Amino acid sequence: MLEDPYKKWVIENLAKPGKSQTGLAKALGLHPSAINKVVSGKRQLKSHEVAGAVAYFGEEAPKTELAPSASKWVPARKAGVVAAGLFREVDEFDQSEPEDITVPRDENFPNARQLTFEVEGDSMNELRPRPILPGDTIVCTAYEDIADRVVLRDGMVVVVQRERDAGQMREWSVKQIEIYEDRTEFHPRSSNPKHKPIVVHRQFDADDGISVEVIAVVRMVMNAMPGF
Repeated sequence: MLEDPYKKWVIENLAKPGKSQTGLAKALGLHPSAINKVVSGKRQLKSHEVAGAVAYFGEEAPKTELAPSASKWVPARKAGVVAAGLFREVDEFDQSEPEDITVPRDENFPNARQLTFEVEGDSMNELRPRPILPGDTIVCTAYEDIADRVVLRDGMVVVVQRERDAGQMREWSVKQIEIYEDRTEFHPRSSNPKHKPIVVHRQFDADDGISVEVIAVVRMVMNAMPGF
């Protein structure tokens, strides 16, 4: 799970008279358990939720800045597993302590956070020009850090997060973007017909009520050779 830069701000404001997790949850249209996960570090506030929290607390959110890196190698957070079509309880994502590995710095976005995900399943085994195979590790740039500079476009390969049940269940999967006038489609590229695209109309309001969010842009694919 990505570290929430607003966690301390939320905790401090919830300690003020008249403020509560239940009240904040109601203001944001969330289940109270979702706020409890924010406080405990198991869930990150989304950008539109930060705006709602500002209105509820009556206090501006802290400014967040990303420290530039001059190193050719940078730490990348091991975020978890991407597996299309598999919803897991959020707690399954957050049981272990965060772990970093070292990866080449993304020269296009040197100040953005980098994340890695382990690929499970065959949903991208026919991606061109290079497939993403089970067991691969994908190195990604956190989309939240570059969203003000990078517009999602056709052909971009991304990690998509879907949540349901008030954020209690989550799926992370790799998809390739197709953009149309009235919708955005996130497509598997697979020889397996069971994998279906995610179709989102009008600014990520999914037809089935499940929230959909791009959390990372895939920048590199790695795979260790067996036998070591």
